[in-house]
Amino acid sequence: MSREPALTTTSYAILGLLAVRPWSTYELARQMDRSLGRIWPRAQSKIYEEPKKLVRRGLARAEKRSVGRRPRTVYAITPEGRGALAAWLHEPGAGPALESEQHLKVFFADSGTTADTRATLHALRAWAVERNQENLTAARGYAAGEGAFPQRAAQTLLVGRFLTDYYRLVAEWADWAATVVEQWPDEPRDATADPDELAETVRRAAWSEADAEQGTRSDKEV
Repeated sequence: MSREPALTTTSYAILGLLAVRPWSTYELARQMDRSLGRIWPRAQSKIYEEPKKLVRRGLARAEKRSVGRRPRTVYAITPEGRGALAAWLHEPGAGPALESEQHLKVFFADSGTTADTRATLHALRAWAVERNQENLTAARGYAAGEGAFPQRAAQTLLVGRFLTDYYRLVAEWADWAATVVEQWPDEPRDATADPDELAETVRRAAWSEADAEQGTRSDKEV
């Protein structure tokens, strides 16, 4: 007898959406792409399979409905599903994992040309600006009291602020990197690192040590 696969983070993402309201698999796929695609992108094929797994585990229930002449299955969370979601939320979870082909190309820039790197940085900045347009539209909607699921505005704000700062970080970093690369020769392998920029990077990287020292001083004062 085969054992049911363990729940994944995607399973809990689906449970989280079902905790908001019932959805069909088509609606779940759209909502996953619209609201979660920027922090947990997944192929639609995976999204279509997850609700069935949740039903088999008793964490969701399926109901057949009709839209005109077309039948569809709508999924809703069960009390057991809410309990499983709450238990998952109780754990802190894993941190972010950065995956960027453009940053990988910058990392190996010495095997290409400086023009290649400039083009990659330009594309990366354009990506940040484009992705932030949807983010800006959503932010303005919530600020005007017109955002989707307004009862969840407090939770949406937290991730929305992260995405806002993230896209801005990428754009500002791309601007800085482009300024640095402008000083490179045509062959990136002949470029040298600016000592002042290295020192600034060390200063920026030391923020965690500064926080730790501040925390130690605060503990002693208490």
